[in-house]
Amino acid sequence: MTVEDRMFDAAIIGAGPAGVSCAVWLARLGFAPALVDAAGQVGGLCRQNPYADEWNASLPGMTGAQVADNLALSLEQAGVRPWLSRPVRQARMLPHGITVTLGPDDTLVRARYLVLATGVRARALGGDTGDAPQGVLVGPGRHVMEQDFRGLRVAVLGGGDNAFENALYAMERGASDVRVYARTVRAQQQFVRKMPRRQVVQGDYAVDVAAKTVDGRAFDLIMVFYGWEPCDGFARELDLRRGDSGFIATHPATAQTSHHLVYAIGEVARRQHPCVVTAMADGIVAAKAIQARIETYR
Repeated sequence: MTVEDRMFDAAIIGAGPAGVSCAVWLARLGFAPALVDAAGQVGGLCRQNPYADEWNASLPGMTGAQVADNLALSLEQAGVRPWLSRPVRQARMLPHGITVTLGPDDTLVRARYLVLATGVRARALGGDTGDAPQGVLVGPGRHVMEQDFRGLRVAVLGGGDNAFENALYAMERGASDVRVYARTVRAQQQFVRKMPRRQVVQGDYAVDVAAKTVDGRAFDLIMVFYGWEPCDGFARELDLRRGDSGFIATHPATAQTSHHLVYAIGEVARRQHPCVVTAMADGIVAAKAIQARIETYR
């Protein structure tokens, strides 16, 4: 085991928009953040998004991967070197700080505060967390863009924006038949109106993954857009209070969790409408709250 000989002001877990924003602000405020991510690159889900992010008013037209590149550049310019490919194995709470054990070599990092910015993952069929079976795509991202839809019969499961947007995407790319199965339709009307009504089946339905059928109708491809669940892994051991939907509960003004040394930002806490801009704002909230705490108790 390697033990880092310095005490960081905050250990930030997750190098997506929220974690990067928090790290950059802490560094520029004169503090020492340790930014950690299990992935090999900065960017979180942005890195997996090949589409233009037209919702980001500060970077119109940039793809998710380009946004991720800018996040990495911001870290570099702020003098923050992220610890990548370092999954967190354990976080241990002490009376006046925390220790985080990182893989693959059990490196021990000490910090005054812990910031969870671990994001979300797409919910799979039946809560399965393993790899999706052949012929099933789970959640949005590059795997959808790389799929050849020409001539395929496609079932899209889910009633939100992602389901309808990706159904329209499959239609535009030559799918022979696309049907949306939604227990309830929650998508924006601008997307719903573009889908022919006969291709939207609303209500309960039955899926047979092995046979690739929905309500007995055969498909070549099933796309699953059941929403998101928090990536909280090791954080479950911290026994933090959670909201009704299972996301980590936080103070609205500070992002502090039920533990006084732990903050949660971005989509793992679902504090605001999920997007890059709100995640970055969350990072600033936590950074300023940590600054206030450190300066108060110096």
